[in-house]
Amino acid sequence: MYFTDRGIEELAERRGEEEVSLAWMADRLREFVDLNPEFETPVERLATWLARLSDEDDD
Repeated sequence: MYFTDRGIEELAERRGEEEVSLAWMADRLREFVDLNPEFETPVERLATWLARLSDEDDD
């Protein structure tokens, strides 16, 4: 188990039943990067990966 899995598991446990829009998630990611600019590159990579997931499903 990666260290980050604990955070992902906590997210799923605490908020897994909630439904949010992608616009809400994008706002939270921007807010996180504003508060933690050293994470700009990983957040950008995650956002790009998520944005392109459906493109792979179409193939």
